[in-house]
Amino acid sequence: MTNEILKYYQLSPEIIQARRLNLPVVALESAVITHGLPRPTNLDLATSVENEVRTNNAIPATIALLSGKICVGLSQASLERLANERDARKVSKRDFAVVLAANASGGTTVAGTLVAARTVGIRVFSTGGIGGVHRQAPFDISADLPELSRSPLIVVCAGAKAILDLPATLEYLETMGVPVVGYQTDEFPAFYSRQSGLRLNASANTPAEVARIAQVHWDLGLESAILVVVPPPKEVALPRDEVEKMIEQALAEAREKAIHGPAVTPFLLNRVSELTGGASLRANLELLRNNARLAAQIANQLTPGRPKYTV
Repeated sequence: MTNEILKYYQLSPEIIQARRLNLPVVALESAVITHGLPRPTNLDLATSVENEVRTNNAIPATIALLSGKICVGLSQASLERLANERDARKVSKRDFAVVLAANASGGTTVAGTLVAARTVGIRVFSTGGIGGVHRQAPFDISADLPELSRSPLIVVCAGAKAILDLPATLEYLETMGVPVVGYQTDEFPAFYSRQSGLRLNASANTPAEVARIAQVHWDLGLESAILVVVPPPKEVALPRDEVEKMIEQALAEAREKAIHGPAVTPFLLNRVSELTGGASLRANLELLRNNARLAAQIANQLTPGRPKYTV
């Protein structure tokens, strides 16, 4: 990082040491804390996801904006502050300058987290579901997708959020040259569900295989992310047909209420949770933990010969 960029970043002592010793690090987004989950579930989830990373011998780097700084690695006090921040902004790539100039705070989206992680040299990122192409609005494309095409990270997720147009999202990723690798599956997962009916042309069965694919990709001078898609755990996964009915109902209600723009996704996710009796929320929480676990294992494979990191 140049000094001009560095002045906007604040790395925790743990992340500074990890960079110096070449220890495995996993980036974590924070929009799920500020905008994706209800209180106090958001703080409990943030803490448990970081614990999953540590238990698997890697260092969590939750990324967020606090008081005009891009913070990489948060203390427990900072996590608590972020989880209870009522005026936190949702920060994608376009929002950094506005939020930093106002000395404000915010949670980073997938796109925002990719920008920050790429800048500080983190190579593995765990999230729940990426954004994508919206249903009935093909011109509405999440900033996550183009950012994936220029961010050389391994991104572990459960596919795109189920409320999106999954076939169009997968096609867009192909157009942008982003490899999509199914982890122990040859099918694109549908976030809450293990199946979508969309076949993949690449898969991997171990963290080492994922790391090898990524290294060859980057050795060839290709600079996109490797999107690793992981089905949600069987014990919490929901039947695809049932979820689809509830998504269609939530979409109809959003249209009736004239809900548009950034408000659509939070409304739909909350309404689907209500319609499933909280089952979709439970699936969301478990897949976030599951993804963090795998991301930590992959991060260890990317740093061979590193000093042993113990928790």
